[in-house]
Amino acid sequence: METALHGIRVLDMTHVQAGPSATQLLAWLGADVIKIEPPTGDITRSQLRDLPDADSLYFSMLNCNKRSMTVDLKSEAGKDIITGLAKNCDVLVENFGPGVLDRLGFSWEAVQRINPRMIVGSIKGFGSSGPYAGLKAYENIAQAMGGAMSVTGTPDTPPLATGAQIGDSGTGLHLIIGILAALQQRARTGKGQYVECAMMDSVMNLCRVKWRDHQRLCTAALDEEPDSPTSVNAAPRTGNQSGGALLGNIVRCSPAGPNDYVYVVLQDAGWDRLARKLGGTALAEDPRFTTLAARHRHRVELWLLIEQFSSTHTKWEFMELLTAVGVPCGPVMSTQDLAGDAHVKAREMYVELEDTHRGKWHNVGMPIKLSGSHVDIERPPQLGEHTDEILRNVLGLSEARIHALRRDKIVGESL
Repeated sequence: METALHGIRVLDMTHVQAGPSATQLLAWLGADVIKIEPPTGDITRSQLRDLPDADSLYFSMLNCNKRSMTVDLKSEAGKDIITGLAKNCDVLVENFGPGVLDRLGFSWEAVQRINPRMIVGSIKGFGSSGPYAGLKAYENIAQAMGGAMSVTGTPDTPPLATGAQIGDSGTGLHLIIGILAALQQRARTGKGQYVECAMMDSVMNLCRVKWRDHQRLCTAALDEEPDSPTSVNAAPRTGNQSGGALLGNIVRCSPAGPNDYVYVVLQDAGWDRLARKLGGTALAEDPRFTTLAARHRHRVELWLLIEQFSSTHTKWEFMELLTAVGVPCGPVMSTQDLAGDAHVKAREMYVELEDTHRGKWHNVGMPIKLSGSHVDIERPPQLGEHTDEILRNVLGLSEARIHALRRDKIVGESL
């Protein structure tokens, strides 16, 4: 089966998480991704290492299905190699700090001259324009400055970061959308273009519904949050409330462990069935809860009442009970829950891999399912594993030239 991105070659000059998350998805869509690493390797190969003789899981889980070559980018011969690869690739992806690629001699203008069809995908903390353009960013900085942290948590707690990597991997997803659009446009025009995604911008986009509330607060308190302040036109922290027209929250279950909760969404149409299941006719006809507006006003009492019932069931039992009466819900699933979950297994979202140094391990699977383009997930490359192969087959260099490059430490050994 021919893959979706068959024939597309990607020059991957990324490191850490934001860029590698994007290029791994390109590889999983079928592109030939050539990861360029310094002789010491991507810094995450050794970060948070759990086995002394194996690349870290941090690196491994973000670099599957790629080819690796090591190049000294500070040398002229190394820059010549990158120039040659740029002539033979369709996409270049980078997430260096501001100005780094320009100083190496591969600005967007320079790449255009090398290959007018090249698409350059760039991730920066704050983009290439605006007062913050020169600043560096990390995951939680992006969450802080993109608005996510200000609306995560409860009104009486400090702002919180979310465990989902919306700044890094979230920006990688945004970049993929731009690159795929640019490839489609190039098919019509024959011209490449520069695709830029800023982490701050991407986090703002993922907070879109909070911008809805920000503007609603300009005229009135939020209907679903009647206690929200109107003196400050900033979307509030609402904890685990649904943040929409419907009531939603988590309720504790037995045996009251750290993740023994179920998230419940109370649809107006299903309230009567749920009320009769939990408290019979008395609860179904209780005037505090008979209408959506009344349930909003008495939401604290309502959730306490539901939790009295849920706390006598495990989260799986309570999920089954709610599902039986048509109430949307979902247990709070820990990484341990997910690792052994039948649905996750059926969806191939936690896949087993094996390599020489690590043995058997698992990676998160491909979240995008294409009926006509399946790519098996393969182990990540060892440092410089494909250097000779790329020099020989992509750049067409002779064995003598490859030997000279290795001798002069322009490239590293192939494994």
